[in-house]
Amino acid sequence: MTDEQLTGSASGHALVDEIAAKIRARIMNGEIAIGAQLRQAELAADFGVSRTPVREALRQLQTGGLIDVVPNRGAVVRVPAPWEVREAYEVRAELEALAASRAVSRISHADIERLRASNQEMYERSTGARSTESAPASKQNNDVFHDTITAASSNARLARAIAEINETFPRNVSAQLLINDDRHREENYQEHVRIIEALERGDAEGAAAQMRAHVLGAGEQLARWYERRSSTVFTG
Repeated sequence: MTDEQLTGSASGHALVDEIAAKIRARIMNGEIAIGAQLRQAELAADFGVSRTPVREALRQLQTGGLIDVVPNRGAVVRVPAPWEVREAYEVRAELEALAASRAVSRISHADIERLRASNQEMYERSTGARSTESAPASKQNNDVFHDTITAASSNARLARAIAEINETFPRNVSAQLLINDDRHREENYQEHVRIIEALERGDAEGAAAQMRAHVLGAGEQLARWYERRSSTVFTG
């Protein structure tokens, strides 16, 4: 992106906000990895701007808790603490359980088929795959699954609350876990199947319970990944 492209649509604080949003997006989709250094000169050249708005954008992201400033390394993508993940997923589990419960009386046959298709495709794309190329597709299919249920709940405020938690941590990590852990992938697939079955038979209590257990389990897998990652990311 050139300097003219950026400055043509934003200036001053707006430019800083735009750069911060672009850096954040790269972190959230895994293009910039957990623990990676964020070099001002490289980012400035990439965006076609001076270092000043990049520096301010990094400060903004630091204030938001997405990056840290580490001695002798400068700005790096922050490794979330495992307790932060567990707390966030505890809240997310209750919100998505509510969404699943509400969706029971509102979900359509087409939605049910969409859930089945996304779950099957996610499983097939991640089975036998050991490359980052499969992670975006797995993430997309997982998003379709959860977003379909949330949309069927017909509560916009609930959907916004779930989305806010989902944007707390980089989304590609969960997809990598599915690709690299056969047992977790199988459990995730079967948990989705049980959620679909509860929705289809009109069991609001069962759908909520299955969704709650599913999200809590996913959160624990993610927290353990960060525990392992935090012990190695700043070494070497």
